[in-house]
Amino acid sequence: MEDKRNIQIIEWEHLDKKKFYVFGVAMTMMIRVSVYPFTLIRTRLQVQKGKSLYHGTFDAFIKILRADGVTGLYRGFLVNTFTLISGQCYVTTYELTRKFVSDYSQSNTVKSLVAGGSASLVAQSITVPIDVVSQHLMMQRKGEKLGRFQVRGNPKGQGVIAFGQTKDIIRQILRADGLRGFYRGYVASLLTYIPNSAVWWPFYHFYAEQLSYLCPKECPHIVFQAVSGPMAAATASIITNPMDVIRTRVQVEGKSSIILTFRQLMAEEGPWGLMKGLSARIISATPSTIVIVVGYESLKKLSLRPELVDSRHW
Repeated sequence: MEDKRNIQIIEWEHLDKKKFYVFGVAMTMMIRVSVYPFTLIRTRLQVQKGKSLYHGTFDAFIKILRADGVTGLYRGFLVNTFTLISGQCYVTTYELTRKFVSDYSQSNTVKSLVAGGSASLVAQSITVPIDVVSQHLMMQRKGEKLGRFQVRGNPKGQGVIAFGQTKDIIRQILRADGLRGFYRGYVASLLTYIPNSAVWWPFYHFYAEQLSYLCPKECPHIVFQAVSGPMAAATASIITNPMDVIRTRVQVEGKSSIILTFRQLMAEEGPWGLMKGLSARIISATPSTIVIVVGYESLKKLSLRPELVDSRHW
């Protein structure tokens, strides 16, 4: 009889691929809508000098709402939705890499570590140009220039429409940096997200396994997974936040050197500057990771091949 404490991982070969991709796109879009405001807040907190504009996550949330309304929390969102492509590439690479590594090692930690890092490498190669544009759009604020570029208003003094802003930012990036400007911060992104992804997956499975031993046998596995996701995200965020701060500054401020950006940050704000935006990152990660974990595990359950549906405890 199956031990209900044993959390069986649904692997690539167990999935109906058509269902997996159709449900996956819908799930990813819902997640993006729910977490985007905190991504915008985190970006502004990381780029500002000291506490020149915002004094924390909640203060930034209130000030953005007052200045720009709810739409201000979604600046650059339409551009950011193109990361749906990288999201699908991420999960495909993750699952295929797990399958490949299983030929050499049966350790779930090894499979998760290698697959998480590989998936992030592929996804970031697609995501960075989208991030560069969307981050500059996130930095647009009425009457103030927070980043390198500022979109021009129309003759009546109103802001240009969403895709007009996007075209304006793209033109300015091309004019200032050429095509290379769209990959500004690429190395910093890899140094941030590859470790973050590589660390998250092993910790996620580790925490879920430990929680399964602490809770009653009858407790559904999805509960362990929903709790272990944010725990893993917080762990990964603490480890990688310094590089995330540097990545954001390189991309938004147009800096060309990771080392010089690090030195400037340390000189201006000290070690605590490396933790800027961490609370916003963890706050956004907690609900978003719960949604991601529950959504992803549900997606895999829904995408199981028909003959395997009754073989998995939920």
